Amino acid sequence: MVYNEVSSQLRVLLVGDAVGRPGRRALKKFLPAWKREGRADFIIANGENSAHGKGISGDTASEMFDAGVDVITTGNHVWDNKDVFRFIDDEPRLIRPNNYHPAAEVPGRGYGVFECETTGFTIGVVNVMGRVMMEPLECPFRTTRAAITQLRQRTNIIFVDLHAEATSEKIALGWYLDGTATCVFGTHTHVQTADERLLNQGTAFISDLGMTGAHDSVIGMKYESVINRFLRGMPSRFEVAEDNVQLRGALVTVDPDTGKAISIERVVEKLGG
Repeated sequence: MVYNEVSSQLRVLLVGDAVGRPGRRALKKFLPAWKREGRADFIIANGENSAHGKGISGDTASEMFDAGVDVITTGNHVWDNKDVFRFIDDEPRLIRPNNYHPAAEVPGRGYGVFECETTGFTIGVVNVMGRVMMEPLECPFRTTRAAITQLRQRTNIIFVDLHAEATSEKIALGWYLDGTATCVFGTHTHVQTADERLLNQGTAFISDLGMTGAHDSVIGMKYESVINRFLRGMPSRFEVAEDNVQLRGALVTVDPDTGKAISIERVVEKLGG
């Protein structure tokens, strides 16, 4: 079966959860240069917190695509902004967790195949949600393996966004998919981990990409209100923080002939000011 016929390296930039306006601002600042300078051929970004820090809207999705994002993944906050129901069925570049059930009764799609405009390579992307300390969805292991079986009929380059709380669950899925996925990367916790590596059979892995947004915060929110919640246990209105804006993620270099990763390295870009 022929997938990507031209031998060359493919560079895929993975961007951690973009939080609110600061996160979108970082995307608009940095991503065009990554594309223009050839440092990234294809960009996948998590956008489930792009609208006011919770959920995604048509406008925030458009901003992300205009900045250079090729595919937006999501997670447990995908439905929090009701505007998503207006456009998710008509926007194939936006995917939600694949392990909702029954899939036919849930808006949107959990995976897809996309073409890289600059290289012509086809890239499969799967979005799945963990179950440890998360919603009780279908098994992320079995549903992702089934999705990969479908995707491999069209491409051998496959990226998996596991939106999950537990590091153990993320690492386990990485080993479970080693050799069948190009890369398994975690999102959701908003804290970049220092465990990027190539697994034994050529799958790149990192537990969490981190967050794209204001880092003088508690995972993107102003820390004063979060501290108040912890101190008093009372409801507190969270607001998106604005200071120390950074883009965090990882860059994966891929051999398109084999679909295996050549390298993975963490990415940190600071907005400054």
